Amino acid sequence: MANGWESKSVEAQQIDQQEQIRSQEVVDERERLGRLKAEVARKVQSLQLTRARIREQLSRTCNERYTLLLNAELQEIDGELAKLV
Repeated sequence: MANGWESKSVEAQQIDQQEQIRSQEVVDERERLGRLKAEVARKVQSLQLTRARIREQLSRTCNERYTLLLNAELQEIDGELAKLV
């Protein structure tokens, strides 16, 4: 009779361990998604700051070639922002 109780205890321990593993996997996935979301937010913020800087430079320049270059950079940044948002 002792063996019967012992095997049930082992079975219960295995089930508990599997449940712990599953719950840890869920936590790990949530953390990974949180890190990805934070990384995307940092990229968006960086692109927005760069975009603001370029627009400020555009307002100050009189050089047509430089204006073309800045407008091309602005379009590229807008494209990247559209992908992220």
